[in-house]
Amino acid sequence: MFKWLKSGSPWIWLTGGAVSISLLSVLGLLLLIGWKGLSYFWPAPLYQWQTQQGDSLVGQLYAEEYVPISHLREMDIILPAMVEEKGQVKRLSIKVANRDIYPADFISLLELDLLEATRPQGWAVVERTRGGDFFGIPRGYYHGEKVSDDHLTHITRGLAFASELRDDIDRLVTKQIRVLSGQAEQLRLEKRRRELNGKLDQAFITRYDTQTRIISQQLVDMEAELDRLRAQLLEQGLVIEDMHGDQYRIPLSDILDIWYPNQMSMLDKIGHWAQQAWKFLSSDPRESNSEGGVFPAMFGTVLMVLIMSIVVMPLGVIAAVYLHEYAKNNAFTRIIRVAVINLAGVPSIVYGVFGLGFFVYTLGGSIDALFYTERLPSPTFGTPGLLWSALTLAVLTLPVVIVATEEGLTRIPSSVRHGSLALGATQFETMWRIVLPMASPAIITGLILAVARAAGEVAPLMLVGVVKLASTLPVDSQFPFLHLERKFMHLGFHIYDVGFQTTNIEAARPLVYATSFLLVTVIIGLNLTAISIRNNLREKYRTLGQD
Repeated sequence: MFKWLKSGSPWIWLTGGAVSISLLSVLGLLLLIGWKGLSYFWPAPLYQWQTQQGDSLVGQLYAEEYVPISHLREMDIILPAMVEEKGQVKRLSIKVANRDIYPADFISLLELDLLEATRPQGWAVVERTRGGDFFGIPRGYYHGEKVSDDHLTHITRGLAFASELRDDIDRLVTKQIRVLSGQAEQLRLEKRRRELNGKLDQAFITRYDTQTRIISQQLVDMEAELDRLRAQLLEQGLVIEDMHGDQYRIPLSDILDIWYPNQMSMLDKIGHWAQQAWKFLSSDPRESNSEGGVFPAMFGTVLMVLIMSIVVMPLGVIAAVYLHEYAKNNAFTRIIRVAVINLAGVPSIVYGVFGLGFFVYTLGGSIDALFYTERLPSPTFGTPGLLWSALTLAVLTLPVVIVATEEGLTRIPSSVRHGSLALGATQFETMWRIVLPMASPAIITGLILAVARAAGEVAPLMLVGVVKLASTLPVDSQFPFLHLERKFMHLGFHIYDVGFQTTNIEAARPLVYATSFLLVTVIIGLNLTAISIRNNLREKYRTLGQD
């Protein structure tokens, strides 16, 4: 036994066991998040219960839990003797939806207060633009004052018609109204610029008044067209009956989709799940981010990480090359190394405060004073935005890239450098053509670590650019196409906002899991891309050195 302990084999087994437990824990956590998130898109069946008082209750079974009898006694709830012997009672959390009619989206009832559940036929789930889902039985389809009983045919046509109208409305807003508003703003800024420079003449004033009048009239006409298109969505819709027998009218403007979960086959459910997952990835959020998709947040996260990578890579590599290849080992160099190591341990919120004070107020304010005086006092770059968020995270991840790159440079034998110099190459040529290519796998390793940390950071971004809801994407068809001054959405902040700031926590909880799983997937995708590049570089320079 003593020889076995002395041989070191127990420590090998303990290390392997610890690694295995860690991997299983991570995989288990990912599976839990993935299951909770992906099941959010599955069409849950609708159940119908009868209460002991004879009332009908229709909804989706959201959760089940067992409540100790002692807790119910403290709430002065009288229970049958048969139930008290069991020691606990099952409590059901039921989503009844129709939140604009009922006081709550979810209700909790004890199982003993309900009769056996059934799955009623003919009940539909209506996905709405606001107010959450609506559970009910479609009774007809109205168009103006006329009501038709053939709701199945009409609602299919109506949804296709509504989709076309929404595309027309979106096209009118983004490609015409927003462009004209931008032209009017450019005219106003040009007039302001001429006033500041003392170049405002009568000819420009005349042209300004004429063009402003034309643009204003065009905007009025387009607003009228917009109102006409929206009115068409209000003229027709679905007549639906809720669980109490009351009938309501839901206009097409509020209906996004409708399905009958209790009548769907397994193939239909899989198709519906894929459709809902795609809508989650490709659409904008609704209802204070508690419903809808996360496309702006996903787009903002990836774009910010890409800009951060473009900034941090050259800075980190140049700093590492200077420290390892050019700088002498003196007190100044040692201070720099200690500072780099300490920077890696600074809390991220401190970087956010630094970014707000230096990048936003100092650097951004100076840019506004030099190049955007006509826009003042409204800031352009002197306010949190995409550029400052990327630069803040670049500073945050800079120590990671420096340390990884310097370790890669250390692994390259000195004989390689000496051989290159002996053949007549300069020190810069040796560095550029020999050393850096051999160290490229280590550089990419630093990038992988930087991306993994930056993509999940939220605290500093709350100060330097991320917002709850961004009206436009940082990239569009308007010059200069990439708008670095705009605020943006981020998956990490979206998770925080949905999980802790929304008014309907129960309804938004599955969305938190889905967004969390998407964020992990985005980070893994970015890392796998970098890993594949690193492996190709490692294979290419295998004969010269190893990372």
